[in-house]
Amino acid sequence: MIKSSDILKAVREHKPVVHHLTNWVTIYDCANIVKVFGASPVMAHAPEEAADMARIASALVLNIGTLTSDFVESMKIAARSANTKGIPVILDVCGAGATPFRDKKCLELLDTLKIDIIKGNASEIARIAGENVQTKGVDAGHVTKDLVSLARELARKRQSTVVITGPEDIVANEKETFVVKNGVELMTHVVGTGCMAASVIGTFAAVDKDLVEAAAAGLCCYEVAAELAAERAGGPAEFKQKLFDAVFNLAPAMVDKKQRIEGR
Repeated sequence: MIKSSDILKAVREHKPVVHHLTNWVTIYDCANIVKVFGASPVMAHAPEEAADMARIASALVLNIGTLTSDFVESMKIAARSANTKGIPVILDVCGAGATPFRDKKCLELLDTLKIDIIKGNASEIARIAGENVQTKGVDAGHVTKDLVSLARELARKRQSTVVITGPEDIVANEKETFVVKNGVELMTHVVGTGCMAASVIGTFAAVDKDLVEAAAAGLCCYEVAAELAAERAGGPAEFKQKLFDAVFNLAPAMVDKKQRIEGR
């Protein structure tokens, strides 16, 4: 069984640099969530330094939430550098299934680079897998296909770890699958919780080469903290503030107590 608390301890001990080319709407929150977990976030988007920054990082997080053609080119520069160094590249396919442009750029990144972890909600991942689904902006649309099967098939096709976030998170590669059952509904009322999840996955992948384990553990710790924050929050604004504090103060023993990860 995954020992999420041990990977949390490794993050705090090693304080990895996590390079982001991410969503401008949520960039501040993504930086903060990495920082309170104990790692070191950097948000370097300029093509002139994207490769150099990736060379000093331990993971690279790409998020197409506010994509432009130029921004995707910077992502390619950073990811090629990351691929050369051998650090994990995480792609959040934010909003895939909403517009043809977004779908095209996601597939362009997947077809031309080594993407180690593909992360999205149910309809985003379904669209990347070739299903005829529609995403509601950046909110999940309806998907009829079994999500575990979908994740496994895409993982096999892309030789990647696939993460589908939702009420229960699915983390799969072609050999194993885990379902993370932590988290609270209040997370869906705060913009950026999904983007932060990608940053957390990148943070844990920076210290654990088993990417399925790293992704599941990162989501578990993040969502255990969300459960603790929700107990003391009166609404979304207070919840968001308390979430950062809950992550910062998260005790490994509490993770062990509250972890809900099942193998499939």
